[in-house]
Amino acid sequence: MPLLIAGLCVTAQVKKPAKPAAKPVAASAAPIARGKALYRQYCISCHQENGSGVPRMNPPLIKTEYVLGDKTRLIGILLNGFNEDVEINGDYYSNPMPSQAALKDQEIADILSYVRNSFGNKASTVSAAEVTTVRGAKK
Repeated sequence: MPLLIAGLCVTAQVKKPAKPAAKPVAASAAPIARGKALYRQYCISCHQENGSGVPRMNPPLIKTEYVLGDKTRLIGILLNGFNEDVEINGDYYSNPMPSQAALKDQEIADILSYVRNSFGNKASTVSAAEVTTVRGAKK
């Protein structure tokens, strides 16, 4: 809207307020979302939707040292399978876990990132590079 100031015509510049920046999405959101879908495809029948496992057969994934501890050991379990009795919180589980080595490194990383950040768990994500390293050490 033009203004008349001391005989001069001046057009006022009105700045529109800047749009607020979009909230940044956590870097690990995509791998965890992919991991959830893969978990539902490959893991849910044994470890259940809520990660509780099956008593005396398949161990829970909730706040256990296997899940929250050493990532290399956890990656190795998926790559090599697991055929030992395991004690978790005073309960024993004995159903063998088959190897998931046919999955791609990124798929294993996504599943483990999901498990390590679901069911009340809070742990660092797993990268495809970490899975590749463990897979390579196996050869």
